[in-house]
Amino acid sequence: MYNDVLVAGLGGQGVMLTGKLLAWAGMLDGSHVTCFPAYGAEMRGGTANCTVIISGDEIGSPVVDRPAALIALNQASADKFTTKVARGGAVFLNTSLVKTEIKKPGLKIFKIPANEIAAGLGSVRAVNMVMLGAYLKYSGAASLKSVAKAMDENLSARNKHLLSVNMAALEKGFSMVA
Repeated sequence: MYNDVLVAGLGGQGVMLTGKLLAWAGMLDGSHVTCFPAYGAEMRGGTANCTVIISGDEIGSPVVDRPAALIALNQASADKFTTKVARGGAVFLNTSLVKTEIKKPGLKIFKIPANEIAAGLGSVRAVNMVMLGAYLKYSGAASLKSVAKAMDENLSARNKHLLSVNMAALEKGFSMVA
């Protein structure tokens, strides 16, 4: 088993948390993992991306030139990173913020109105969990149970009240992919 994904968006959209939870869940499932964050100098509003690899075998490098999947939380990330996704890969677009048509032959495109879904669940901050759920259903990179445990183990005490809405968002995103 081998999965790699690039999660990209703006600072404050939960890009790094998404990568951390996915990697943590992979570890809980017994896989080898790497999580390689990259972000601009800005604290909020700047660019942010995180590459996660989950593998049944040891991982030689955390660097991925052509990721098999992209989770794009905003338009700029979709524009910048879709061209890097490997042929036959998948792109998960938050269509709440990605308004232009993204076309690249040989890719599976999943369009998910994540902002509206998260708002309907009670927290617009759960956009990243909606998108992560969709990716998990497609890839099988980690189990929902392990992501739930990763959330419980990694959310700060002041954010524990968000566990239920984050789980609902994760499950809703999971249900969006056939």
